[in-house]
Amino acid sequence: MLYHLYDAWHTAMAPARLAAEATKIALQNPLSPFAYMPAARTIAASCELFERTTRKFGKPEFGIESVKIDGKKVKVTEEVVDERPFCTLTHFKRNVKRNDPKVLIVAPMSGHFATLLRGTVEAMLPNHEVYITEWVDARLVPIRDGRVNLDDYVAYVMDYIRIIGENTHVMAVCQPAVPVFMAVAVMNAQKDKFAPASMTLMGGPIDPRVSKTAVTELAEQRPLSWFEQSVVTNVPFYYPGAGRRVYPGFLQLSGFMQMNLDRHVGSHLKFFQHLIQGDGEDAEKHRKFYDEYLAVMDLTGEFYLQTVEMVFQKHLLPIGEMKWKDPKTDKLHPVDATEITHTALMTVEGELDDISALGQTIAAHGLCKNLPADKHYNHLQEGVGHYGIFNGRRWRDEIQPRIADFIRKIDKSKYTPIVKSIKTAQQWDGDIPDIKKSQSKG
Repeated sequence: MLYHLYDAWHTAMAPARLAAEATKIALQNPLSPFAYMPAARTIAASCELFERTTRKFGKPEFGIESVKIDGKKVKVTEEVVDERPFCTLTHFKRNVKRNDPKVLIVAPMSGHFATLLRGTVEAMLPNHEVYITEWVDARLVPIRDGRVNLDDYVAYVMDYIRIIGENTHVMAVCQPAVPVFMAVAVMNAQKDKFAPASMTLMGGPIDPRVSKTAVTELAEQRPLSWFEQSVVTNVPFYYPGAGRRVYPGFLQLSGFMQMNLDRHVGSHLKFFQHLIQGDGEDAEKHRKFYDEYLAVMDLTGEFYLQTVEMVFQKHLLPIGEMKWKDPKTDKLHPVDATEITHTALMTVEGELDDISALGQTIAAHGLCKNLPADKHYNHLQEGVGHYGIFNGRRWRDEIQPRIADFIRKIDKSKYTPIVKSIKTAQQWDGDIPDIKKSQSKG
């Protein structure tokens, strides 16, 4: 019913949205006499704002056609390495011969498409062979294609690491920090020759008990049955995934928007002012960001509910009781962090992160008790929130260079040196940041 109401509202708004778009075009056309009305720019801006806030945004493209390496423009093409009903492994193939570290970026399956990490990929491309997981919108996957829960997610990560090959480095952005950590722990325990050389965990809920956010408090205050009955719904009959139980992307988006509602309202008001003032550059920046941010996908209900229960309610990973069920054999494997002795660990946190707050990710170091000291690295980025950990100026100038340095310290191959100077990755000193002090700055 929830899904039907959402789609019905969008359908009902279609005539008004089309009228607004037509009015905007008429008022911006230099051949139209209406374009020269004194209030034309204000009316056109109002129409565009209305049209954008009432439409659905489709899956964006990465659109990365080239990258600069050593000052030269190099062509980049997207290559599908492995394609499955729920996920595609994509390789950003560079038209240049280099021996750079192989990096698998595991994108979050938390409502947004993998293209939200476009800036992450662009910054890594000059000095790494980059692969990424592109999760598929669950409402587009027929029921006959099975399911994806947390155990399946972990299996996907393992399979993709093996496909890419030995000496792979894996990077988890936000939500996949937990399944990536699980995959690495199991592969280390099995002495798998494909166990990654390193894992970088960025703003992920390894131990949500360490610091509270709106996300953790909601999970703790409600029983699992409430989530199953209130936010998990059936896909309507007019989608390919008809009947599948999903956590709709529009619900996840509304939750994210409400967490920073003042900021989003302010951003749209500035966008309106830029349109009136004719500031095309700033207006286009707004469009690009929200074209991406407002494009959402559904999660399978089983993945969402299992994550809520095991990660945010029972905290099985930090208390040492997490188990992974192999989807192929149904065999249970303990997720023992003390078995991680081969894969180096780097954690990245943002001072102002209100989704995976300070301390939640760095807690991974305390779990890896048997990992040699020279394989522990951490970076705390001041002045950035959750999105700023993997996108934007601070990501490009301060975070990514440290990750690149960390990967090269660990990588065993004879890699191509980085020409530009980079900032050294910092070894973890064993201390948890002063969370209360840091949060008070925000």
